[in-house]
Amino acid sequence: MVRAIVGANWGDEGKGKITDMFAEQSDIVIRFQGGANAGHTIINNYGKFALHQLPSGVCFDHTTNIIGNGVAIDIPRLMKEIESVKAGGVPEVNILVSERCQIMMPYHVLFDTYEEERLAKNAFGSTKSGIAPFYSDKYAKIGFQICELFDEEYLKDKLTRVLEVKNLILENIYHKPTLDVEEVFATLIEYREMIKPYVCNTTKLVREAIKEGKTILLEGQLGSLKDPDHGIYPMVTSSSTLAGYGAVGAGIPPYEIKDICVVSKAYSSAVGAGEFVSEIFGDEAQEMRLHGGDAGEFGATTGRPRRMGWFDCVATRYGIEAQGATQVVLTALDCLSYLDEIKVCVAYDINGEITKDFPVTPVLKHCKPVLVTMPGWKCNIRGITEFDKLPKEAQDYVNFIEKEIGAKITYVSNGPKREEIIKR
Repeated sequence: MVRAIVGANWGDEGKGKITDMFAEQSDIVIRFQGGANAGHTIINNYGKFALHQLPSGVCFDHTTNIIGNGVAIDIPRLMKEIESVKAGGVPEVNILVSERCQIMMPYHVLFDTYEEERLAKNAFGSTKSGIAPFYSDKYAKIGFQICELFDEEYLKDKLTRVLEVKNLILENIYHKPTLDVEEVFATLIEYREMIKPYVCNTTKLVREAIKEGKTILLEGQLGSLKDPDHGIYPMVTSSSTLAGYGAVGAGIPPYEIKDICVVSKAYSSAVGAGEFVSEIFGDEAQEMRLHGGDAGEFGATTGRPRRMGWFDCVATRYGIEAQGATQVVLTALDCLSYLDEIKVCVAYDINGEITKDFPVTPVLKHCKPVLVTMPGWKCNIRGITEFDKLPKEAQDYVNFIEKEIGAKITYVSNGPKREEIIKR
């Protein structure tokens, strides 16, 4: 059986914990898109890990972890991440990488940084991890797959042709130093030696595993609203964040995905630029940020303070429908325990017209939140594992959200640890 775990919103929904929970029951965990530009935080018996490229099943010795062909693989950063997990006490990191996976080139981060500088106040709020230049090159057919590293003559010839264009851009648009073919080629050979032990035909392996009835988990990065087609374009990421892309990014038939678990937080948060209708500001936002779990609401990859807001039923319902959810997990309920009252965005006001439909980006910037106010529970609920043991106000909050989003909430996460969860 194949299950996908994906985000309903802007990312940062707490998918790492949920993936870690389901990974324990899985034979294979596959990252199917994105790169090192976002992270998942998991807490288990070994400690706390902020994973960026490694699938969330790396702490289980029975799980095979795969970086699929849809991922933007940053090889040096992956090596550092493997070493950090080992240093954390994980005895064996069982990781395989698709031979069709494309490489984050040494110059992609440079181009990402230079473009954000050029855009200035119109910048996209990139993490400057090289993701947009990477995917631009991939679809322009001037990217490099891992398998290409093993044919040096072909690699050198292709690199020479690609750098001709890159150097024209560096010279004439960014006014930055040019790239040397020999230096970049030498770096790619170093990358090859680093990644060589992990590379295989993962597509064949996964398809055989499906035939054998193995349990497979697809792990997505970010959330529905960062999808380049269905999100808040252009303030989106550069690969599809939808569960449907899991079939492409992992190399499996789409009909094999039987369960789509969509994760949403009990309030809203986002990193980066883009429309965010239920956003709050100032001291109110900072207080919510600081109550956001043990580490607060700061990006797992960038450390940037996240933008904060009330739960947005309009955006979440849209995100859940875009993903095709079969179940929903609500995370971080315990983080709202400090509030006397909790607001929920139930609709948008567009120049006096009330709607519950999520609009396209040009319209979204004219939306104002329609808020309802619910009573808080004002007590520590972290670690409660039975729904009926929650204060009535907390139960009412979950039930209200469930009715508004039109999808069954099967789990409620009630703390950062794996066991701090309510199964409904």
